[in-house]
Amino acid sequence: MTNAPTVTISGVRLVSEQGKVPVMLRNHLYREVYEDTERNLLLRVLKPGMRVLEIGAGMGFISLLATKLSGEGNVVSYEANPVLEPLIRENYALNALAPQLRMKAVTLNGGPLSFFQSDNIISSSSHDRNMEARKITVESDAFANVLDEINPDVLVIDVEGAEVELFQIADLRNVRHIIIELHPHIVGEDKINQIIAGLESDGFVIRERDRKTYHFERTLRS
Repeated sequence: MTNAPTVTISGVRLVSEQGKVPVMLRNHLYREVYEDTERNLLLRVLKPGMRVLEIGAGMGFISLLATKLSGEGNVVSYEANPVLEPLIRENYALNALAPQLRMKAVTLNGGPLSFFQSDNIISSSSHDRNMEARKITVESDAFANVLDEINPDVLVIDVEGAEVELFQIADLRNVRHIIIELHPHIVGEDKINQIIAGLESDGFVIRERDRKTYHFERTLRS
């Protein structure tokens, strides 16, 4: 494995320094497969001026790419895992871009949330996945309030199973596109099918699927 301190993917520079990024994640970065499905879909969907709400920032790659595509001031990104904040902000500084970062979870109703913090940062989740993880409490904002405030055109969601709760919401406001990684291996196929059926009833259709990541586009309002 190379020991390069940074990598560049789709024009975005990311920290890959040993000691700051776990070994498995460094390998994904060097092979350019980190968040590759979200990246590929976003490159096809996002246009200048679109407003983006990202839930689950990871190390900040997707929010940076979204800012490059849609423009400064159009991206708000939520991340529940407090350990990631220094890495995200370092990546933002590397790119001289400033997506609006909120170090909170997003939940259906808001309020404190139990969060399972894993050393393998991409496996951290509000779901207890029976892995070695530290249980912490994080604050959250209510999904409806966030939608009202930001009024996004595009949702980008990767929350390791918490999508089941989020998509109990009755009204997705003016959202036109959803790029979401679904996690049947965590929550089960039935719950994923319920999410898909609910989106279809709200006028969304599946435009593309790349492994576990889907692009839904709204074609009509119910």
